[in-house]
Amino acid sequence: MDESRKGPRSGSKSIGHVTIADRRQFLIGSAGLLGAAAFGAGTSLGIGRARAQSRAEISFASAAFFGKETFGDLIKAFNESQDRILVKNIELPPPSSSTEVYQGLVQQLARRTGTPDVFSQDVIWIAGFAAAGWALPLDEYFPADKRSGYFTGTLNACTYGGKLTALPWFMDSGMFYYRKDVLEKHGGKVPETWTDMATIAAAAQKAGDIDFGYLWQGKQAEVLVCDAVEIITSNNGAILAPDGKSSLINQKGAVEAIQFLHDTIATNKVSPQDVLSWDEEPSRQPFTSGKAMFMRNWSYVYPIAQDAKASQVVDKVGVAPLPSFPGGKSSACLGGYQLGVNANSKQREAAIELLTWLSSTETQHRIALNFGLAPTRPALFQDAQIKKEQPFMASLEKVFTGATARPITPEYAKVTLALQSGISKALVSGNIQAEMDATAAQIDKIVG
Repeated sequence: MDESRKGPRSGSKSIGHVTIADRRQFLIGSAGLLGAAAFGAGTSLGIGRARAQSRAEISFASAAFFGKETFGDLIKAFNESQDRILVKNIELPPPSSSTEVYQGLVQQLARRTGTPDVFSQDVIWIAGFAAAGWALPLDEYFPADKRSGYFTGTLNACTYGGKLTALPWFMDSGMFYYRKDVLEKHGGKVPETWTDMATIAAAAQKAGDIDFGYLWQGKQAEVLVCDAVEIITSNNGAILAPDGKSSLINQKGAVEAIQFLHDTIATNKVSPQDVLSWDEEPSRQPFTSGKAMFMRNWSYVYPIAQDAKASQVVDKVGVAPLPSFPGGKSSACLGGYQLGVNANSKQREAAIELLTWLSSTETQHRIALNFGLAPTRPALFQDAQIKKEQPFMASLEKVFTGATARPITPEYAKVTLALQSGISKALVSGNIQAEMDATAAQIDKIVG
């Protein structure tokens, strides 16, 4: 999310999505507390203790997430918790600049020097890193009995070729925000189908209760793929065939779903034309300013909506699963970052110890409270402190845990660019079937 919480840089493409902290920085108007540090110029963030000769030295690289603390603070806590391992924290750009994060990781891992020893990765990169041989298989370190504490869906997303190549860390998913006060005037029931949503939104617009009926993210960026995954899956469609070797983006379920997105702008006009250039933050701002009834976005929006300094809709916002088409079911796109170990690390045992600590119940608890990022351990959703301090997170456990993954393929970096371009052209031109046919042909060449 941010350019250290200030929003995406002009002209940058995004692979991934955003987090609470990036938006918080945007809201307080900082030019960036930490900036987009060069990959190799890591900092120990104030760790000044003498380095004992016997202490194994490793490095940890992650996109920069912020909350009540930073990931640098987490690494400092690990360093101070024991005297066997000293970790250097390498802070990458924030998730809103995830193309840069991805490229930085690829450049370093491809050198096979062992740096960074441990890294966090967007869930969509797991297959590619594993297929390239850059991610260490973790099965021997985390056998079945050590995996039982995680959500099965997240474990599946961390598995490639039958091997566990990443360890669950935290997750996010798309969700449906609505104005409780406006909805009460127009029936009071949260719409469960996309058609009902559009009908209610149009009525609220006509009555002058809001300016915009439904806000979403149509910018030619990764978030457009996330929106597309959700609405296509909710119509029993798919982007790739189950074997990952061919595209289904031009089949009925997908075409109807993309047509619906186009119609929100061109036909029923519940969405402004501007959504075609909006990612997360531009779509969030009108909603928390009180100008919109419904919105699709990530979990970071809720704390902002409840902040009187940043929101005009405090205590007026509800959150629910996204609507679906008749005969389909609600679908939320799976997001979040998971942990990996460099296959070429020269300090594997130390790397595994850090990985274990980062993914532990205690550290995930800390991340949930201090960053607002959902844990990948189901037991934590029942934790009394999380329920008290993050009630929004606890109440939407089913949304987080029932999320749908984006296409799982080692060629994802190429597939997503084809999808972004093709869907964007379809939404602008209205030639949905023709553009999806062209996109399917392009994807077939990539994955076939």
